[in-house]
Amino acid sequence: MTQAFVALGSNLTSRNAAPPAILSTAVKLLNAKGVVPTSLSLLYKTPAYPAGSGPDFVNAVIAAEVGDLLPAEVLSRLHMVESALGRERSVRWGARTADLDLIAMGNAVLPEETTWRRWRDLSPARQRQEAPDTLVLPHPRLQDRAFVLVPMADVAGDWRHPVTRLSVAEMLESLPEAERWGVVPLAAPPEEWRL
Repeated sequence: MTQAFVALGSNLTSRNAAPPAILSTAVKLLNAKGVVPTSLSLLYKTPAYPAGSGPDFVNAVIAAEVGDLLPAEVLSRLHMVESALGRERSVRWGARTADLDLIAMGNAVLPEETTWRRWRDLSPARQRQEAPDTLVLPHPRLQDRAFVLVPMADVAGDWRHPVTRLSVAEMLESLPEAERWGVVPLAAPPEEWRL
């Protein structure tokens, strides 16, 4: 069985459901589609990224077993769940009901290391303008985002990046303290946020 890490986020309501409930529903839908959660992080309130792009997010990370699914198949299932939860892809990095990102899958480096490094090293200005036309794993911005690393540390703090060989805990420690402190656990997660 292959392990995948999926980042979940929401900063809009959908069908009168608030972001924590939307993420709980996302986990159930993923399970039904063969992306079987084995561990859930806490739910965290985080500032929208980039700053000023919308209301605060609720973010989490799950570890999931995906059997013999290929990375592209897992990504397709994530997109199906986003769509079922009302996600509309109109603005890059805009507000959204559900944002499910495949962060890593086992030790896969896709499409290959040279292309992965190109996307990782893309300047912030070009990140706003360009998006890969193929799946890039591990997520090329993983090491830059406290809103992914803080919850990922809950479920896989010792997971090591297959290219940089840094653990999640080490990547998190290298971020500015202000970014780490901006990721705050929800005081009262919904009761359904559990396996």
